[in-house]
Amino acid sequence: MKINGYEIKPGADLRGANLQDANLEGADLQDANLRDANLEDANLRNANLVGANLQGADLEYANLQGANLRGADLVGANLRCADLVGADLQGANLEGANLEGANLEGANLQGANLGDTDLQGADLRCADLRGANLEDAYLEDANLLGAYLEDANLNGTILEKKEETQDDTSLSQKVKELEEENKKLKEALKALLDT
Repeated sequence: MKINGYEIKPGADLRGANLQDANLEGADLQDANLRDANLEDANLRNANLVGANLQGADLEYANLQGANLRGADLVGANLRCADLVGADLQGANLEGANLEGANLEGANLQGANLGDTDLQGADLRCADLRGANLEDAYLEDANLLGAYLEDANLNGTILEKKEETQDDTSLSQKVKELEEENKKLKEALKALLDT
């Protein structure tokens, strides 16, 4: 398949390609080099991007619903307001990426590197962040309801503005309490199923 004169196929060299607004739904771009590519507003729904190099790529407002991004390199990528509902980002490297306002509801981010990532206002409801690195990530106003954070590295993570009073319970404390409650519920459910 050719789009804007670019051959869309596994392993394609699309460095710096202009694929803005392109319809790449279901495209197979496994191991493709999309470094610094312009994919703003592109439709990548259900695309195969396993092992793709997306370093510095502009994916602002891109539709990545159900896309497979396992092991993809997204260092420094702009994913601002991207739709990643149900996307598979297991083991992906998103260090320093801009995911401000991104929709990651139900996304698989197990073992993903989200260190120093901007997730301000991101929707991470029910996202699987087990074992993910969120060190120094910026999560102000992010929705973490139902997110799985077991074994996640939250060192230096910024969860809210530091404007709370002594009487306020910090968001980070609430997250820890929810994690503990989630763990207890899982153990209780397992005990019920084992009987």
